Amino acid sequence: MHDFPKDIALVHEWFSPRSSGGSEQVVRAVDEIISSLGSSASLCALIDAESIRSESWLSGRSVNTSCIQGLPFGISHVQSYLPLLPYAIEQIDLKEYPLVISSSHLVAKGVLTSPDQLHLSYIHTPVRYAWDQMEVYLQRSFLRRIGCGPVIRWQLHKLRQWDQLSSARVDCLLANSRFTARRILKYWGRESIVVHPPVDVDRFTFTQDRDDYYLCLCRLVPNKKVDLVVRAFNSLGLPLLIVGDGPERSFLKRIAGPNVKIMGYQNKQIVEDLMQKCRAYVYAGVEDFGIAPVEAMASGAPVIALGKGGLLDTVRCASRGIQSSTGILFQHQKVQSLIEAINWFEEKKLWEQMSSEAINEWAQKFSHDEFSKKFEVVLNKAWHAHLNKCTISSSDPFEFKKS
Repeated sequence: MHDFPKDIALVHEWFSPRSSGGSEQVVRAVDEIISSLGSSASLCALIDAESIRSESWLSGRSVNTSCIQGLPFGISHVQSYLPLLPYAIEQIDLKEYPLVISSSHLVAKGVLTSPDQLHLSYIHTPVRYAWDQMEVYLQRSFLRRIGCGPVIRWQLHKLRQWDQLSSARVDCLLANSRFTARRILKYWGRESIVVHPPVDVDRFTFTQDRDDYYLCLCRLVPNKKVDLVVRAFNSLGLPLLIVGDGPERSFLKRIAGPNVKIMGYQNKQIVEDLMQKCRAYVYAGVEDFGIAPVEAMASGAPVIALGKGGLLDTVRCASRGIQSSTGILFQHQKVQSLIEAINWFEEKKLWEQMSSEAINEWAQKFSHDEFSKKFEVVLNKAWHAHLNKCTISSSDPFEFKKS
């Protein structure tokens, strides 16, 4: 262990009750790690709407925000200022902090630091809608439908340029999955260290009997491909519950058959109960990591999902042996491919053959404790390398190379 600075800058895109998910869990976990090291985290973000909420973990905390905080609707609609966000994040003054840690899915990694500062960035994704999923997002975009498509494409073109340029400012990159690491290498030309994010697996139990319904839980946005799941179950006639909210909700209701129930947002208690009793959790999108599938496995539920992205890290496919598997990964992002996977799952009655206890045990590999151990090792090694003017190896966090 090495002596860390007493005050460490911890940067995230935004703190808002309107957007609270896996990336915010990472920030909270890193904040706790910093405290455990005897240091304190100075929080920085584009906007902050959390510290004024008494029920928030940030209640009463001071957050250094950007110019977006004071703009009209900046707090409630920060993403509407997308063209300004790279500029805004660069205006946050961090020169007093020897160590800067950012949690980035859009622009947080782009903060400005000097050669005397160490900047370690945990990357949730290179901006999805600027890179490989641009067409998916634009497909049902309202702005595209009213003729603003060329303007949006130009803005995303400029964002891609800044995204790649700003990645060079980071000293040590961490990726939340092997898939994200490959995207970082492709788009930024940088190596990264894979540290899976923390999942609150202890919330769930795995001892309840499995019911006959299938469950899909996620934000209802185009890239999640919930429409593909709905169309598959329309054809199969099996009961499907869809939990979540988002701009796709009304569209999904229009195409859903009588066996498909769109439940909208549900509280934690209902989600836990549904996870713990479903026959299987179903997902057809490409995730950078995928928190919900791991939560499903913590509930003892098998996962039926597209065999791409972060789920290749988290789901052990039945094709490699049913007894040790945690689900099925289908090959193509098409309705027929999902139908074939579910038919096989039903014919073999795999929910009876897959041990809920074993599935839960596998999910423990993605717990908060596991994240904290791995993150602290990388942070310690990166700080040591910085002090000794070395670089940390992405392939082996315990190896150093002289700069």
